Amino acid sequence: MSTALGRAGAKVLRNRVLMRAPIALYRARLGFLLGSRLLMLEHLGRKSGVTRRVVLEVIGHPAPDVYLVASGFGTRAQWYRNVQAHPRVRVSVARHHRAPATARRLPAPDADAAITDYARRHPRAWAKFKTVLENTLGTKITEQDTALPILELHLDRTP
Repeated sequence: MSTALGRAGAKVLRNRVLMRAPIALYRARLGFLLGSRLLMLEHLGRKSGVTRRVVLEVIGHPAPDVYLVASGFGTRAQWYRNVQAHPRVRVSVARHHRAPATARRLPAPDADAAITDYARRHPRAWAKFKTVLENTLGTKITEQDTALPILELHLDRTP
């Protein structure tokens, strides 16, 4: 579970300055430069009510108005806990800028299917990403009964 690559990747993910750097691009409406594999999620602090932002990898895009993201630090990630408390969020991805959306955690069978699909579409990325996730979560990641929380972000339909 714990390889040098996995430990190094987990260390990078814990570097706040590095992980927050893309937020400036999204706030300047230049997030499209990062492509459609990343998105910025705006959410409210569960205690403070202050707007918070995080950039996440899109692991699935099953419909034009639906994006799937994983919480690499599990249920203890602050952004994840905030979204569970306040599921109304805003999403910036591709041509969408601060689009209103609703977040919900996928049930286990759907989360397993999302992980399996991601691994099939991106086998090399998954081989590396899986090791990093196992280091951040502190547990083995499997494609069945995954311990990795997956959220569905459903954009509000525009009239």
